[in-house]
Amino acid sequence: MATCLHNLSEYDASLMPCKEVVKHQRYAIAVADWNSNVTFPLLEGAIQALQENGVENMDVVHVPGAFELTYAAKKFQETKQYDAIIVLGCVIQGDTPHFDYVCGGTTQGIATLNAREGMAPVIFGLLTVNTLQQALDRCGGCLGNKGVEAGITAIKMANL
Repeated sequence: MATCLHNLSEYDASLMPCKEVVKHQRYAIAVADWNSNVTFPLLEGAIQALQENGVENMDVVHVPGAFELTYAAKKFQETKQYDAIIVLGCVIQGDTPHFDYVCGGTTQGIATLNAREGMAPVIFGLLTVNTLQQALDRCGGCLGNKGVEAGITAIKMANL
């Protein structure tokens, strides 16, 4: 169990971009269905944060697992219709090296997409944790909701 001294999802709303600007922007979210007990609360957090900060236009797509997030983000990027793209997933350490391959591949894929010139930023909302409890602490538990953080980051990056 995490020592929960500070909710990491807290932010200063007064430092956010103007809602009048944000309401005209468009955002995309790709969420992995694997570990949905974690990823769906992340999705709820991201949507809530976007809406609270003025976003009116967003699209959500579900993919089977974390590894497929890169492909979905790439497809969103290629349309050039979005100001920022969020990917949400959760990979929990198991007994095999599968964890390392999925986490490494997804991280590299998202980093590659972010290096593409003239494309919308892709916000990395992939939990890579050792235990289910660590994931639960980060999807609305005592450490906040990383989905909220991804939503806030998306708005900030879209308005650099």
